Amino acid sequence: MEKLWSGRFREPLDARFEQWQRSFGFDLRLLPDEIAASKAYAQALAKSGVFTSSELDSVLKGLDTIGNRPAPDATKFPGVEDVHQFVEQELVSLIGDTGYKLHAGRSRNEQIATDLRLYTRRSIDAVIAAIAALASAFVQKAEQYKDDAMPSYTHLQRAEPALVAHWLLAWVEMLLRDAARLADCRKRVNVLPLGSGAVAGPGMKLDRDAIARELGFEAITANSMDATSDRDFELEYLQTLSSLALHLSRWAEEMALFSTVEYGFVRLPEAYSTGSSAMPQKKNPDALELLRGKAGRVLGAAVALQVSIKGLPLAYNKDLQEAQEPLFAATDAVLDALPIAAGFMKAVTFDTARMKAAASSGYLNATAAARYLVNKGVPFRIAHSAVGQAVRLALDKGCELDGLTLRELKQFRAEFDQDFFECLKLESVLASHDVPGGTAPGRVREAIADVRRRVEKLG
Repeated sequence: MEKLWSGRFREPLDARFEQWQRSFGFDLRLLPDEIAASKAYAQALAKSGVFTSSELDSVLKGLDTIGNRPAPDATKFPGVEDVHQFVEQELVSLIGDTGYKLHAGRSRNEQIATDLRLYTRRSIDAVIAAIAALASAFVQKAEQYKDDAMPSYTHLQRAEPALVAHWLLAWVEMLLRDAARLADCRKRVNVLPLGSGAVAGPGMKLDRDAIARELGFEAITANSMDATSDRDFELEYLQTLSSLALHLSRWAEEMALFSTVEYGFVRLPEAYSTGSSAMPQKKNPDALELLRGKAGRVLGAAVALQVSIKGLPLAYNKDLQEAQEPLFAATDAVLDALPIAAGFMKAVTFDTARMKAAASSGYLNATAAARYLVNKGVPFRIAHSAVGQAVRLALDKGCELDGLTLRELKQFRAEFDQDFFECLKLESVLASHDVPGGTAPGRVREAIADVRRRVEKLG
């Protein structure tokens, strides 16, 4: 099969090199984007007089025929270098030499840049939709457990009581930031490079704005050299996917941790767990562990892309072929992971009795005790010290703070009074965090409603 570039060559390519340098095996997934871009370009060529109206109709029908066929098997086209050659070859086989006209003024350098932007744009839309589904599962679970308490943690040590819903909504905030970053990234993705030629422009009059409108781009690139070599949009996209993958990994780690016997807060759903081939009693959090592990693949893709382009001069270089597989791999990993995470969240249940017991012991009300003294006019640092001494006494006695007598408490500060014991109750501690963003029940109910609205907007 004759190459698109072979006119000045006398010798064929080394057979091994020819197969090694092909990208058709992986850029075949860009076929819908190549078809869409080619149709828009064909219409621009018709306006420039390259195609007659009948030729344009033939080209568009031929491209539709190619696009509507089942996805081809790349191994059955060993002589095809890439998706661009495949479309041209198939179009010529359908409509004859008129198909060759489609390449007038056009280069594969701008074609791949355009295809990748189209692919990244639709991938962003798919990822945001999957984030919305996962976030919705979190919100549903928060509504289910809106009245239940649990310990919060810092340094992996119990800190203060919080509502389970408050904990779940913390993860939603991360997901919403990821979706916002993707939406912002999409603005920079949505710029058309087609009409830039190989490096200096197409050498013919083209209505690039019309092409952009046809393909749904918001703007056209300003510099042809930048347009064909720019992969910043990919970098930004993969870095945003890395942030999302990190959040999924952190959540998976915490859920796996909370599912251990030592915590016992999370009941692993059997549909997302596996057993041990050696130990019959085991139920392992495999879904969570794989979600945690897949983050490495996404992070690796972002790094691979950075390394591939870090030393490239302007403009297009064949190294940029290496920018495709990391993009595809990271997108696949995230789009595979998000529905698994959503399914897990819908199925998971919590041992609320154990969570409440953990939130009610271990001096998690100590900060509330210090606030009690502050409300009596005691400076916080002094109140902090007094409560710390009270905790030490309680530890020595083997009781909680409410197990100390009022006389014992007054040896640390005279301001302690009988109403102190009321402020130590779990319900009082939770209610004391009555600020926007706090874990007081009323605030959490407001937060659930607010987050639900924000998640719905993603859809």
